[in-house]
Amino acid sequence: MKAMSFFRTIQAKLIIIYVLLILIAMQLIGVYFVSSMKTSLTDNFTKDLKARAEMLSILTADKFSSEAGGTSEDSSVDSLRGMVNNLYISGAEIQVLDASGKIITTSVPSQSDYVGRRNTQTVVSRALQGISDNEEYIIGDDNVRKKVVAKPVWSGGKVVGAIYIAADMKDLYATMGRINSVFISGLLIALALTAVLGVILAHTITQPIKEMTRHATAVAEGSFDRKMPIFGNDEIGQLSKAFNYMTGRLRDALSQNEEEKEKLASILTNMSDGVVATDEAGRVILMNRRASLMLGAEEPLPRGLALDGLLGLEGDQILALSGGTAQSTMLRLKSSEEEDPNIVRVTFTPIHRREGGIAGTIAVLQDVTEQENLEASRREFVANVSHELRTPLTTIKSYAEALDDGAMEDPQLAGRFVGVIRSETERMIRLVTDLLHLSRLDSREAQLRYQETDIAEMLEDVADRFSFQIRQKRISIRTIVRRDISTAWLDRDQIDQVLGNLVSNALKYTSEGGSIEIEAGRNSEGMLEISVRDSGIGIPKKDIERIFERFYRVDKARSRNMGGTGLGLSIAREIVKAHGGAISLQSELNKGSKVTFTLPLEKQRRDGA
Repeated sequence: MKAMSFFRTIQAKLIIIYVLLILIAMQLIGVYFVSSMKTSLTDNFTKDLKARAEMLSILTADKFSSEAGGTSEDSSVDSLRGMVNNLYISGAEIQVLDASGKIITTSVPSQSDYVGRRNTQTVVSRALQGISDNEEYIIGDDNVRKKVVAKPVWSGGKVVGAIYIAADMKDLYATMGRINSVFISGLLIALALTAVLGVILAHTITQPIKEMTRHATAVAEGSFDRKMPIFGNDEIGQLSKAFNYMTGRLRDALSQNEEEKEKLASILTNMSDGVVATDEAGRVILMNRRASLMLGAEEPLPRGLALDGLLGLEGDQILALSGGTAQSTMLRLKSSEEEDPNIVRVTFTPIHRREGGIAGTIAVLQDVTEQENLEASRREFVANVSHELRTPLTTIKSYAEALDDGAMEDPQLAGRFVGVIRSETERMIRLVTDLLHLSRLDSREAQLRYQETDIAEMLEDVADRFSFQIRQKRISIRTIVRRDISTAWLDRDQIDQVLGNLVSNALKYTSEGGSIEIEAGRNSEGMLEISVRDSGIGIPKKDIERIFERFYRVDKARSRNMGGTGLGLSIAREIVKAHGGAISLQSELNKGSKVTFTLPLEKQRRDGA
């Protein structure tokens, strides 16, 4: 497996290609060289044979001429034999033939038996016909390839014989073999050197690539501080520079992406609104902490949780959500059985793909419970104000019409009617005055004028203010100032109004012979604490939480008959809040009530200094 993987590497491919290129080039050069060398040696060998045959034909022609001049045949044959033997050619057979093709003499002693026989080879026949260029290749009895050359012997203008030379080519092929051996040895040496050079060359190319691969793997694993070494200014060096530049840009981009991701996560986590994201199938993929608290969802979210199931959508809402046409809806979410349901406005925003279609949905959850409660309070406040103003106005209109219809003629009746009108007018004035006071307190236009106030004196003044009503109802009133406090920095007029409202309510709802107690002291938190306790009719438990709301009355008919506007406790609460304090009420039906408010001391002393 390692060998196979090696051959798949660029280094192995470069070496193989380099060696194959050299091998192919050497093969082409070798084929051409060997072919040319073989042709050259063969041509030279043939030319040499032809030259010897030509020379021998000339000499033989002279011998044939001497024989024709009277020289004995035996002496001529001996002369030809000696000439043939002197013209020695290694590995060659030389035959002298007469005009009929008979062998006169041969240079090979072992072939002497052939003397007197005819040589019937084609080249001999052609030579005897006067054709000079006669040659061919034959395979001898010893399986050696031979070159055959035949030349005619001319004498007196006619062919008198022929020269036949058959030379083996063993030495020529031996020479060619040695040349091939030298060439193959050179080829092997060249291939070996080529392989070594190929390894070195491939290493110089693949080593930077391997190094770049290691760095790319490190970058993929998140290590962006490593730099690719630059080995030169060639293409690989430029690639290394580009890789380092890319790594730096990628590091900056990922760092910026992480920062943006952290910002987004922080924004989603700390948003006052809930955010829920879904995929294209409507499954929840992201939900911030606020949404989890609103919906009471478990963490981590169950896999495959659908948004419609999470929000409890139904029917048309599900179809609108799946079709991407849902915009917003109101939900009532109940976190526990004891608490009132929270009102949540859900706004749906589809996420569109660039190429078309919907990739998911973003649902933004806004808790509008307080807004809805404020809106309900505003509507109730407007209704209460309208009702409170309509009642005296209706009374004034009725009595005015009665006076206009003739009641003015009866002095006693007219005086009573005018008294009623005056009483209702004063009631309207008190109502409007209280509303204006509340408005200034709400808008913080009423500036508090702090002054150092004697607590005991302030409580006595309040008790004296209601002394006439107290004596009428034979109610006992007592003021208590504990020793841990004597003076405080506060707005005397505003706190007088608070105490006046509380004592006035205590007188209204305390029967004859009852008691009222006003107590002041320092509580465990170091704040001024003033309480007004009565032994009156008390307040039902269900009404205690709403008693400080504007125009709220436990018994509306009775309160209106007693001249109240329903704003006294609301004004008291706003004044105490403006001082930085708090007010609370404890009551039990038919056993009395206790209203307690606290005011800061040290803080207000510094503010008033």
